[in-house]
Amino acid sequence: MTKPEGILLVISGPSGAGKGTICKALLDKRPDMAYSISCTTRQPRNGEVDGKNYFFKTREEFEKMIANDGFLEHADVYGNYYGTPKAYVMDQVAQGKDIILEIDPQGALQVKRNYPNGVFVFIVPPSLTELSKRIYNRGTDAVDVIKKRLSSATSELAYASRYDYIVVNDEVEKATTKVNNIVSTEHLRAGRTFYIVDEIVKGANK
Repeated sequence: MTKPEGILLVISGPSGAGKGTICKALLDKRPDMAYSISCTTRQPRNGEVDGKNYFFKTREEFEKMIANDGFLEHADVYGNYYGTPKAYVMDQVAQGKDIILEIDPQGALQVKRNYPNGVFVFIVPPSLTELSKRIYNRGTDAVDVIKKRLSSATSELAYASRYDYIVVNDEVEKATTKVNNIVSTEHLRAGRTFYIVDEIVKGANK
């Protein structure tokens, strides 16, 4: 039996929950883990590199990929397509490499339908009061946008029950350690480690 595939780790949560910060901290702990690169039809911004920040596609190219079942998930956001390319993710996983995908709940559920073997983690704030404080403290959004984000966050929390794990982000280091432990635990599942037993049996029969 061949060694197992890598893990597709899907991280979601409402805006302000700190999922992006946790993803960056996790990559520091696991430098061999890859970061999923999305495709988009929007124009590259200053300094963005194709194949590093995004895979930049024309609308025609993107729609051809949709027709050929080339995405684990995709969406039209304000007139531009964004999507997670299936071939890129599956190639990483097939090589035994873990890959992390940070995505909104709707996209995560699309991924779960297309690749149920993924590990789905939902990041939640310790309270809505704390979530509100974090979004306001970022200082990047107007008040009306913040109110919309808080309203969306409340509805997005309802998706949590459809994930494999829920992690409360009260402190980034603690939350990152929990997610790191989830990855380590997933690697110990019988379905991913039975090759060890298989090799032991083969060795005994020689």
